[in-house]
Amino acid sequence: MNKYLEQLVELSKYDTQISSFEPQIKNQKAKLEEFSKDAIALREEINKLESEIKDIKNKRAKHDAHLGELKDKLNDISKKGAIVQTEKEIKALQLEEEITKEQISFSNEEIERLDKLQDNKNNALKEAVSKLSEEEDSIKELEAKIEESIKSISEQRNEVSYKRGELVEKVDPKILSFYEKVKRWAKNSAVVPVRKQACYGCYMKISDKIYAEVIKSEEIVTCPHCGRILYKEVEITE
Repeated sequence: MNKYLEQLVELSKYDTQISSFEPQIKNQKAKLEEFSKDAIALREEINKLESEIKDIKNKRAKHDAHLGELKDKLNDISKKGAIVQTEKEIKALQLEEEITKEQISFSNEEIERLDKLQDNKNNALKEAVSKLSEEEDSIKELEAKIEESIKSISEQRNEVSYKRGELVEKVDPKILSFYEKVKRWAKNSAVVPVRKQACYGCYMKISDKIYAEVIKSEEIVTCPHCGRILYKEVEITE
């Protein structure tokens, strides 16, 4: 096989390898992101529960304050009852006392309800925090594995890039420039094999004449249909 063509085939393989490393790294990071979704959901749940508990405490504090005001009001009504003289005033005070007691009863019931609700929210918060702790431990373990995996992939990429760099220094600048020009639009299929007398870049059949030139491999031959660089795969295997 033509030395230049041999170099281009090898260079193309290096480029294909190099381009495959980034998706591998992205895939590893995607695994971590997917695994972290549960932890993110738990953090959101914890924030929501903490906000709800704070809101419950504020409501309870208002009821406590209102309850104190109502009790003071009952004391005032009791004092007024000792000095009122007319039946009308007595009935008015009794009605006011009855309403105040109903309000006190409602506030006590509401405080009891809020206390139960807060207990439930606290239990839910405790459970969510415990689950988050477990998730974060699992995430740390996975992070360590993924970091190690990404490190290994990066080392492989650097090794291939180094080999590519060594090869590039040996390739004729004009041949390299031609390869890079094809690669700009063909990406990793700039150099493709011919199988069953067809270009395996565009899958179009090539003529007997061009096929014969590809088999000889004396010159760099391009596909007449798509412009990719062609080589006979069987000869590379042998």
